[in-house]
Amino acid sequence: MARLGKTIPPFSPGDTVIVSVNVVEGNRKRVQAYEGVVIAKRNRGLNSSFIVRKISSGEGVERTFQTYSPLIASIEIKRRGDVRRAKLYYLRSRSGKSARIKEKLPGRAPVAAKASS
Repeated sequence: MARLGKTIPPFSPGDTVIVSVNVVEGNRKRVQAYEGVVIAKRNRGLNSSFIVRKISSGEGVERTFQTYSPLIASIEIKRRGDVRRAKLYYLRSRSGKSARIKEKLPGRAPVAAKASS
């Protein structure tokens, strides 16, 4: 990927990402943004892929992207999610507040214990 001038940020399931995809319509070429939650990630070298789920007009839409596809212009992480599963397929059966994912806040340095004198 470095040879193509693109870098893929390290993201994990639960993260909200914006995937910019190159779309060719006839002789026109444009970039389409697809924003959603990563519900699964498959690490298989060049065959790596990830699934992004979003709610579009009340209907859940999932799209699988090949990680190293030349059609992907960029991947931007919008929000880090705090989840305890590798595959978030349970989100398919949930809607509304139950489908929310807690945000992972940046870690703070541990507080040193006070020395009593």
